Amino acid sequence: MTTYHQAIESLTDPPAAYPPSAPMRLSFDVDALRADLDRLRHQRWRAQRPYGQDGAATESGVDWRILPLRSVGGDPVRTDPGGAGLTDFADTPWLADAPALAQVIDALPGPVRGVRLIALGAGATVHEHRDYKYGFERGLLRLHVPIDTNPDAVVVIDGVSEHWTAGRLWFGDFGRRHYVANGGDRSRVHMVLDCLVSREIVGLLPEEFLELLPLSEVMFARDPVPLTASERDRLCCRFRLPGDFAQWSEEEVEARPDSDAAILVHEDRLVLAIDGEPAFGLVHLGLGEFRLSGWSEERTIAVESTGQVRIRERAGRALREWTRPAQPTQAG
Repeated sequence: MTTYHQAIESLTDPPAAYPPSAPMRLSFDVDALRADLDRLRHQRWRAQRPYGQDGAATESGVDWRILPLRSVGGDPVRTDPGGAGLTDFADTPWLADAPALAQVIDALPGPVRGVRLIALGAGATVHEHRDYKYGFERGLLRLHVPIDTNPDAVVVIDGVSEHWTAGRLWFGDFGRRHYVANGGDRSRVHMVLDCLVSREIVGLLPEEFLELLPLSEVMFARDPVPLTASERDRLCCRFRLPGDFAQWSEEEVEARPDSDAAILVHEDRLVLAIDGEPAFGLVHLGLGEFRLSGWSEERTIAVESTGQVRIRERAGRALREWTRPAQPTQAG
């Protein structure tokens, strides 16, 4: 058996020197956020339910309820953070009733993926774990804005326990070992935002944090580069894809052999098809290089003029790379 984090952890450097969490230089009107929250409390908040390679997994047994504000396809019932796939992230219907929460999303100076309201019940604790796909070196950050909290609601990362104050944007390095606990007598609600790493978002961190952050290890997101129809068609090709490349989730899965893969036009956009089935949307980054829709540049595919594809997995400056011959195909 292998897991996503076992495959990628071998690429990473020793533990980070920067703090496990930090308040960021953005604050919001707590009363307005709580007014939005009050309007949404009557909706059905669902249990945390991971979603991986093969669909939804079992619901969490912890009193841990979620209302998604942005999700894959704008699905109002998905409680997972989402991942790479054919469908991009979009607002759910709940966001239309929450103008102050929408302003938080708009205020983030970078690409926002999933956004969820997460309520941790009184007396509840989420077990210690790691979210391996998050971190500066992987191009994905998880940020929090506490809305309804109490002094006994804590976030514990690398053994450091903190109470995060309401209305402030907070960074947590959830790629490290962590857990959350609510020792209070009422539910604790945070707005949790997953985003790609931009220079502007990094610039919101305090100066003392930035002094310890090795910028050479940060995977900054590049802006998408549009393609004309003829450019798009010229990038269509077939090749063999390493089995590990398509495993983006963290649950245990069997090691997979190489697959027949193709870059092709599907529903008027380029996708990566695996064994004949469209699997991932592709986002063009320039010069024929693509990341997967819903994902960072932690893994990319580049179609080169030499008749090859270059397939990469990255974590900071660490790199795993495959070069495979590619056969041009007709679009579609």
